[in-house]
Amino acid sequence: MLIRPRPDCARNSDDFLMVRNIFATMLLDRPAWRIQVDELMRTLVLLVSVPLILVFFSGAQQAIQPGPLNLMPMPSNYQLTSDQMAIDQSFSVSLTGHQEARLDSAVQRFLRNLSRRTGMSLTAQSADPAQAKLLIHTDQASKEVQEPGEDESYSLEVTPSGAKLSAPNPLGTLHGLQTFLQLVEAAPAGFAVPAISIHDTPRFVWRGLMIDVSRHFIPLDVIKRNLDGMEAVKMNVFHWHLSDDQGFRVESKKFPKLQEMGSDGLYYTQAQVRDLIAYAHDRGIRVVPEFDMPGHSSGILNWRAHPASTKSSATGASSIPPWIQPAIVSTISSASSSRRWPLCFQIHTFTSVATR
Repeated sequence: MLIRPRPDCARNSDDFLMVRNIFATMLLDRPAWRIQVDELMRTLVLLVSVPLILVFFSGAQQAIQPGPLNLMPMPSNYQLTSDQMAIDQSFSVSLTGHQEARLDSAVQRFLRNLSRRTGMSLTAQSADPAQAKLLIHTDQASKEVQEPGEDESYSLEVTPSGAKLSAPNPLGTLHGLQTFLQLVEAAPAGFAVPAISIHDTPRFVWRGLMIDVSRHFIPLDVIKRNLDGMEAVKMNVFHWHLSDDQGFRVESKKFPKLQEMGSDGLYYTQAQVRDLIAYAHDRGIRVVPEFDMPGHSSGILNWRAHPASTKSSATGASSIPPWIQPAIVSTISSASSSRRWPLCFQIHTFTSVATR
């Protein structure tokens, strides 16, 4: 091979020729050196090839072995295999056993979320259980008013040919649908669910989230998005902090000045409260409201909201009842107070909210 200097190095051609002669001498007169270079190259090729081979075979093995589950929370008991059930345009759902409106809306919500996840238009609810890819069986109804300690267990069996979800009541069915959604993953041919056997029951009876709307009022649509998130991770108690020093956030028919003077106009109507409770119930969530009495209640301790509040006709000045005087407020706010008005006031207010 003829080695020529670069044009821009012409003035250093003598140096170039000297370097060329040195390399030529090494290649022609030092065969041992060439042998060492060949051995070094073979070693390098071996060092690079072996890891590549290992990576190739480990990748092939990984395609066979099931990977970790992307579930929250993790089920109490499961067995995972290497098979998959494909999710395609023919995917459908069928309900058997106990029937109620909450289950129908849960299935429609499930299909909408699955459609967003996969990009497919999945709206089919098959009437024929034999044709459904996901068969849902619910044994019986849950309690009309959700209680702590109810059975929330479910079983989910997924095979390449289909899936079956079984639960004693709708609470377990709702949880099982969320597990199925979390199992959906991208596959080489589209989307799929791993073949798996799950038997799950919650570890904790109370799995709650508290939102304080007294100190910082939160619109209903924001709270509903939080309830959607709670359903996704199988939480079952929404602790709704509705009253505190900063405000009383629920409409009262009996004492309307509570919301007028104690909330800066930021409160929920009773119709909105009922709507949110129904929204949570559809998602297997129990609403626990918090009204603080006798402490943390300066939002309620507004004399204008008290039925005894009046105005002097002679002077037009406010006639503040003696129970609201600063010296007495600390007394009636004490847990050891013998005065009964806070309890009576609370009973009247809650009865008004609950019955109207």
